Amino acid sequence: MRIRSVIFDLFDTLLLLESDEAYYRPSLKRLHSFLVENGVNVSFEHFCNVYFEVRDEFYAESRKTLDEPHFDFRVSHTLRRLGHDLDSSDPIVTGATAAFADEFMRYVTLDDQAIDVLKELHKEYKLGLISNLAIPECGRRLLDKFGLTRFFEVIIISGEVNKRKPSPAIFEMALKGLGVEASKAVFVGDMLDLDVMGPKSVGMKTILIKRKLVNRNFDAKPDAVITSLSELPFVLHDS
Repeated sequence: MRIRSVIFDLFDTLLLLESDEAYYRPSLKRLHSFLVENGVNVSFEHFCNVYFEVRDEFYAESRKTLDEPHFDFRVSHTLRRLGHDLDSSDPIVTGATAAFADEFMRYVTLDDQAIDVLKELHKEYKLGLISNLAIPECGRRLLDKFGLTRFFEVIIISGEVNKRKPSPAIFEMALKGLGVEASKAVFVGDMLDLDVMGPKSVGMKTILIKRKLVNRNFDAKPDAVITSLSELPFVLHDS
């Protein structure tokens, strides 16, 4: 059956992150500096201890429910445990999240083949994007920064819809938005559990872009494997 739509993952598919979460500590430092400037007097190490405790609790719950609360909730919960009763909409909380995002963006680059491949595919297919990111505003800023927004008819970022890959719901949202049946869509991403098992659960075809030497051992088989985006148009035409 002919493919009508190609839906992409974002990070380590179209945009590349520096390895080993190099962004995380600097981003937390910038977030912490914003908090201190706004009257939250706590050491960086103590803040980190509480933050990671809260984050790990959020992750544990998310693995069960596949929900994706906005990053603001994570910051708010951390601050409450530190004795600051600020809800997720408080300007100090949202400003801290924005500070984290500003630093995070410095560690993201564009795959040098992405624009040319998207230009080519855009002529023939409906394009969509699904990303797991608890700061959706940051994802949209990155898409605009690198000139990618224009290619996609549907953009779904987990923190906006409170669902994350591999939840079937997030793939179904994209398919509905594109007006395409699952059997006529293919998902392109770099992770077996999120980007192969997830879309396959709703009946989509999948293409794994192999970015790392080791990919976690999940019982998932993509329909095709590529090592660079430039291979994608040829694989699609052969499918």
